[in-house]
This record gives sequence, structure tokens and C-alpha cells, in this order.
Amino acid sequence: MYSEKVMDHFSNPRNVGELPDANAVGKVGNPKCGDIMKMMMRIENDVIADVKFKTFGCGAAVATSSMATELVKGRTVTEALALTNKAVAEALDGLPPVKMHCSVLAEEAIKSAISDYYLRQGIDPVPIVGCNVDCEHCH
Repeated sequence: MYSEKVMDHFSNPRNVGELPDANAVGKVGNPKCGDIMKMMMRIENDVIADVKFKTFGCGAAVATSSMATELVKGRTVTEALALTNKAVAEALDGLPPVKMHCSVLAEEAIKSAISDYYLRQGIDPVPIVGCNVDCEHCH
């Protein structure tokens, strides 16, 4: 059912924990399944210098969070914004169709954190990141 990479990232998640000096924090959740992802980044000179996550959810949610952090760490903000849920799933050698929503959450968590970063800089994130359905920030 799950690939070896999914099982590895679930059993040995990368970049899990808190990031006390984060200047970008995003939190997303899926009410249908109960998965919640919190993504914390330290962005320096437009590069994601460090990233951590905390996820409450199934094994696929943990694995996609872990893989997403690996894919954006050391990348520019622009490169991170280009990360798709499909790329996260492919990097894990696939996910069962019923678990693809976890890769969507991982993509949304990255974008939510970057939106927060722009807000902290006094920049409207919507034209850059798009609406992340966080109406409190948009409206």
C-alpha cells in the first residue's frame, strides 16, 4: 500500500520539531480527516535556511510533511512556491489515491508559511502566493 519512501519518512521524519527563530509560520488542516500541519521556516535573503514541521495525523500526513521540508530546505521562496502536491507525492514514490489529500496539505502548509513571511514584511501575500483561504489575513 505505501512505498518504502513513505514508510521511511513516517518512521524517520526529517526536520520534525519546533523552530524558535522562525520568521514564517503556517498552519493548515483538513476537517474531513483531522490532519493538521504546522510548518515553520527561517527565511534569510529569500532562501529557506531552515524548516521544521509538526504534524498531527496519519502516517501519510507525517511523510508528506517530512518530504515537503526536504524539498524546500535551502531553496528560494520562489522555488518553494512552485512546489506542487504532485511533486511531493512523486518524491515519495507515490501515495494511495485516498491519501493524496495529505500531499495537498503539505503544499498548502508551505504556502501558508510563506504567506505569513510576507505579512511579517508588510507585503500583501495574495498577489504572490494566492489566497490560502485564511480569511482572517485576506479580509
